[in-house]
Amino acid sequence: MITRSPASLQRVIPATIEKGDSSWQAQLSGALRDPRVLLSRLKLDEALLPGAEAGHALFEVRVPAAYLARIRPGDPNDPLLRQILPLSAESDTVQGFVSDPLEEAEHTPHPGLIHKYAGRVLLIASPICAINCRYCFRRHFPYGENSPSRAQWNDALNYMRNDTSIQEAILSGGDPLASSDKRLSWLVKRLEEIPHLKRLRIHTRLPVVIPDRIDGTLLDWLGATRLQKVMVLHINHANEIDDAVIKACARLQSIGVTLLNQSVLLRGVNDSVEALAALSERLFEAGILPYYLHVLDPVSGAAHFDAPDDEAVILVEALRERLAGFLMPRLVREVPGEKSKSPLSLRSP
Repeated sequence: MITRSPASLQRVIPATIEKGDSSWQAQLSGALRDPRVLLSRLKLDEALLPGAEAGHALFEVRVPAAYLARIRPGDPNDPLLRQILPLSAESDTVQGFVSDPLEEAEHTPHPGLIHKYAGRVLLIASPICAINCRYCFRRHFPYGENSPSRAQWNDALNYMRNDTSIQEAILSGGDPLASSDKRLSWLVKRLEEIPHLKRLRIHTRLPVVIPDRIDGTLLDWLGATRLQKVMVLHINHANEIDDAVIKACARLQSIGVTLLNQSVLLRGVNDSVEALAALSERLFEAGILPYYLHVLDPVSGAAHFDAPDDEAVILVEALRERLAGFLMPRLVREVPGEKSKSPLSLRSP
């Protein structure tokens, strides 16, 4: 199971939550974290409990109420449920599936900073997520060693300041928007002081799983930055996008945020032309451009989600026949050591 230090959690979870509080902080703190309660709330067969508890012991359940409400009760095959329900299959040992599939430990010159690609660096701005996705490639990530305090951020910021080739800062995690607005505002202001930095990219699932996170306080500090603003959301199925998500996206667009989406091809979730086409159409309705469709990163505990590369390519070629070009995500794999994401395409005969 992922472990995080008490200090790192205190920086993102409020110390006290008033009863009846519906703020995003309360929704984050109150996320469901018990597999037995999950099955009960969704009226699912108790026969699923042993597997759910086995998976939970490896990587805890975490799902906020706003996301839970979009899951069909009584349906063990609901595509949103499959993303968050632990299974006994997560304990299977499968060749090629490892704890650090992208070899990020090899590209971490300072705690909380990952530098793999030219011109951009990734900052671990929060050690937690609002939701624990069962296929997460960072489910084994050592967040306790990569959750810098303000004082510890100085080394990472100096690293960026001394490398004038870096033009983009990517806030990731965990989920960066699980951190407080005060902390994020401070970090973004420090990034703005780096003269050669042009863009701020935020990789997040919060606007999807807790749309109330996109409130006036966030819009104030994010809207004020001189940096060009890009937000990459993570949505795998059209059912994840409800009216509250669309309104949250509209609020982000109102301050000049470019919205992109990256999804993962997941067996039993979106591995059909119909599901992928519906996702792209729904994304565009919400003002989000499809960006990447990743094949699964081979992280241990997630092999049951894997779809073969050949199947992925055939799906995307069929999708191309149905969608306009601007609705087509790029099918890619992240290969450790490569200088960019690697596109997948049909092999020559």
